[in-house]
Amino acid sequence: MLSVSNLSVQFGKRVLFDEVNATFTPGNCYGIIGANGAGKSTFLKIISGKQDANSGSVHLETGKRLSVLEQNHSAYDEHTVLEVVLRGNTELFTVKEEMEAIYAKEDFSDADGERVGELQIKFEEMNGWNAESDAASLLSNLEIPERLHHMLMADVDGKQKVRVLLAQALFGSPDVLIMDEPTNDLDYDTITWLENFLANYDNTVIVVSHDRHFLDAVCTHISDIDFSKINHYSGNYTFWYESSQLAARQRAQQNKKSEEKKKELQEFIARFSANVAKSKQATSRKKMIEKLDISEIKPSSRRYPAIIFDQEREAGDQILNIEGLSYQQEDEVLFSDVNINLAKGDKVILFSKDSRAVSAFYEIISGNLKQTKGTFLWGVTTTQGYLPLENEEFFATEDNLVDWLRQWAHTEEERDAVYLRGFLGKMLFSGDEALKSPKVLSGGEKVRCMLSKMMMQNANVLMLDEPTNHLDLESITAFNNSLKNFKGTLICSTHDHEFSQSLGNRIIELTPKGAIDRYSTFDDYMTDPEN
Repeated sequence: MLSVSNLSVQFGKRVLFDEVNATFTPGNCYGIIGANGAGKSTFLKIISGKQDANSGSVHLETGKRLSVLEQNHSAYDEHTVLEVVLRGNTELFTVKEEMEAIYAKEDFSDADGERVGELQIKFEEMNGWNAESDAASLLSNLEIPERLHHMLMADVDGKQKVRVLLAQALFGSPDVLIMDEPTNDLDYDTITWLENFLANYDNTVIVVSHDRHFLDAVCTHISDIDFSKINHYSGNYTFWYESSQLAARQRAQQNKKSEEKKKELQEFIARFSANVAKSKQATSRKKMIEKLDISEIKPSSRRYPAIIFDQEREAGDQILNIEGLSYQQEDEVLFSDVNINLAKGDKVILFSKDSRAVSAFYEIISGNLKQTKGTFLWGVTTTQGYLPLENEEFFATEDNLVDWLRQWAHTEEERDAVYLRGFLGKMLFSGDEALKSPKVLSGGEKVRCMLSKMMMQNANVLMLDEPTNHLDLESITAFNNSLKNFKGTLICSTHDHEFSQSLGNRIIELTPKGAIDRYSTFDDYMTDPEN
């Protein structure tokens, strides 16, 4: 068991945590959520001992082991892959090193023999003789082939390093596992493996993630950081979000009878319980839903952007025709012989095992990059809104945000400062925030500005290349809900599983040998053995 008592953290005049008390118990997975700057990563650093609080204490039950997913991908470059995983269990690795050092001595003494005997007993108790095979098995499950196990970390690529560090954190079944954004840089199959692993994990997991599907799949509790406190709520992220929205609506309905509110709550819990019962989520093994009381959920201080995509006009039947499209970067073919006829209302999830192929495809059909071969033709009634992967070039200006947004105005009404401030306000740039310089914006703020630009365009085709990058959970959720309601055509590439599954009705995979094109949900496509 891990607990925090009277924990307070303050930076200057800003109070991050104020007398926080929380307990994290075995068999549960806690998803830490909160607005940007609420202190999610700071909290993880404090409970893992990497940062001190101003006051209060963190208590880990005696004899229990805590493991943290390493964020510094270069921390172990001088060590072999297998050794890095073994180092995940510090006590076991220390015993192993001491034994090896004694065995390596030329003048092996009786005292050394006695010490080795003690260490061997301890090593046996920690299942040390199976440690290397267990570590190798864990690496293989994370798709790190055996030929890499004895290579230096410096010699494996970035995505493989992420998996090795994940194996290190998981190695030896720590009593408390702490992970900050564990799905970053992981592919679909690895994330699915991790979801299943954690769903069946018997110890305590504390995780921060912007991946809602991941939070839904693994979390038994949501730990909400708000108003400088941390409150635990039973259930996964979707339940927390939907119940918090229901709670807000019920508080606003002053004239609604209590009986009607109670009935609405009961129907909500029944519907959610049915969904959970049919799923493989970790929450299905916890019979907590029946105990939920929506009145426990407090009003939130977090704000959701108002993302609304309207079409200036509806497109005709012809959207986009692509014939024999190919792109080669130097001597490397990223995709070739792509033939697609995009139909009105298609919601395409576009992806490739090489993300460069996807970005190149977008740049070509948006007119910013010349294809190697082939043609594409947009329908005459289409207008395109494009959110590129890289947006730095859009913000190289001395203008404030109001003047920045004015660049994409088409009428005098749209050029009006009040009108422009309205769009920025929807993206949470209110008051003096709308007069900020684009050069000082964070990654998430830049994406929200790009969304303001797209909303002004009123396009009937949206092209989105990794749209959730840099966004917080509130913006991601609002963005997802908006796209569900969008009546036009969508082409979207994203590592956000919930985006892909909830939005797509057609899956297109780009390969160097052509395109695989299926009308399907994302999950059905990814689990189809023929793909």
